[in-house]
Amino acid sequence: MPHRPHLDKQADFDALLPSARLDRRGFVTTLAAAGFALAVQPVQASTTIHTEPGGLDTGNATIEVEGGALPVYYARPASTTPQPVVLVVQEIFGVHEHIRDVCRRLAHEGYLAVAPELFFRQGDPRSIESVGEILQKIVSQVPDTQVMNDLDACASWARNHGGSPDWLGITGFCWGGRITWLYAAHNPALKAGVAWYGRLDGLPSDKNPHHPIDIAGALHAPVLGLYGGQDQGIPLEDVDAMREALEQAGAQSTIHVYPDAPHAFHADYRPSYRKAEAEDGWKRLLDWFANQRG
Repeated sequence: MPHRPHLDKQADFDALLPSARLDRRGFVTTLAAAGFALAVQPVQASTTIHTEPGGLDTGNATIEVEGGALPVYYARPASTTPQPVVLVVQEIFGVHEHIRDVCRRLAHEGYLAVAPELFFRQGDPRSIESVGEILQKIVSQVPDTQVMNDLDACASWARNHGGSPDWLGITGFCWGGRITWLYAAHNPALKAGVAWYGRLDGLPSDKNPHHPIDIAGALHAPVLGLYGGQDQGIPLEDVDAMREALEQAGAQSTIHVYPDAPHAFHADYRPSYRKAEAEDGWKRLLDWFANQRG
């Protein structure tokens, strides 16, 4: 397995410049992109799971950020006691009902969950039927730096709206899974992250100068990665390389692979949903967050 560079934990993550990539990375990225398009299906009208909002405070809000007002969906226990905060990062389809439901599930577990519409400047992916068009017209236009700053703004908003200043977590799905790894290297106040089948490797670009495998040594918080062994877009070779990078860095992060699961096995609104793996992954998420809370 080729050597993968990783960063020293003390490195300034935001000042990094992309290092030279092997030609293999370009080849793998092309295959992964093709597999990603095959693995991702558009949003369906309904979800398998619906979490009732009873006993919760849920709603929509906006946060002033550079470039406009960032829309967010939030869910929290109906209590005045400060709650630990979890940022919930969308898939490429935006903050649809599945992502909102994840927020309500977390709220029932005692968290203030906040899901921002991170594509609001570029467009609404729910208005586009083609996955390829969503990737080209919206996703590829979103700079990682912008996303990091927006998530920082959400964390700050949460602290001023019932969230505890002492505990911040993050979880994300697919596109948001990659962002989860990056945010763990960006925010030193983060306590824990759970990344669901987020891409680990790829070609660098001006908007995406580095990928999770490059920043394994820069993580400020432990991340649990949940991946499918049958994922057409994320080769197991990448998962193994990420594990190696984490081990070399001495990171307290770990990756769990479900051998028979495809990409998006937690997405209960798509044919890729796998009930057993999704439920087990959710339990692992709750345990991971609880363990990091002490």
